[in-house]
Amino acid sequence: MSDKICIAAIAGSFGVRGEVRLKSFTASPEDVATYGPLSTKDGKRSFDVKITGQIKNGLSARLTGISNKEQADALRGVQLFVDRDRLPSLPDDEFYHADLIGLEVFDTGGTSLGRVKAVLNHGATDLLEIHGPGLKSTVLLPFTQAAVPTIDLSSGRVIADPPDGLF
Repeated sequence: MSDKICIAAIAGSFGVRGEVRLKSFTASPEDVATYGPLSTKDGKRSFDVKITGQIKNGLSARLTGISNKEQADALRGVQLFVDRDRLPSLPDDEFYHADLIGLEVFDTGGTSLGRVKAVLNHGATDLLEIHGPGLKSTVLLPFTQAAVPTIDLSSGRVIADPPDGLF
């Protein structure tokens, strides 16, 4: 598990006064500003975030040290991270996406199916993108209790009971 978790990304500038378009990856998008300073992946830059409004596909926000459109545009694509210990603890049946990526997936018989490459959500439910050496392409496994009955973070394993024909 990583010590830093990506909770937002900058999508570019918003207006001419240094505001940015912010994509929040938190459960409640506005909560991104409550975690304190957010840093870049390398930790070289840190920003306090103040949400200024909701916009299409995200939020508008002010970041400390960013005062004009050019500075905001230069941050396009930058991911913003927070230390894991500043995130709230989760109930036993909930997981941070970052914790699932890289886990090995086994079927209920113990056969390796691959590894979790990504966690996707297209509206209805989360999907685990499984990638493995025996697969022609990635497989999207519904992240439901029926299809994924067990996740053991301590041993880095996911036990899956995929629908027939998926693998």
